Amino acid sequence: MKLLSTGLHEIETAAELEKFINENENVMVCCGRMGPMCLPVYDIMEELEEERDNIKFAVMAFDNPEAGVIRSAPECRGFMGLPFTMYYKNGAVAHATSSIQNMQQVTGILDKQFGA
Repeated sequence: MKLLSTGLHEIETAAELEKFINENENVMVCCGRMGPMCLPVYDIMEELEEERDNIKFAVMAFDNPEAGVIRSAPECRGFMGLPFTMYYKNGAVAHATSSIQNMQQVTGILDKQFGA
């Protein structure tokens, strides 16, 4: 049951998220809605997915009860704006951001956390 209309892999359960981050070295997961703050981030991820073979990109619907694993993560404490974006390295949270991000911000994080 896809809740987000993107071209990205959509994670629907906490178990699927755990499996995804444990099976891939570098992961970016954007937890959001189909709204003005999230759509630009999804577009950036779709563009980068074609260029960055070393990173797996996915989305998760913010309102899905299963997304509580991201919403309640210590790294997201105090976050106010959607989307919540999590970056995982070797199964652990490497970085987290909230609110809209532009291409330069996203690529800066990816380069710093996962290498260029």
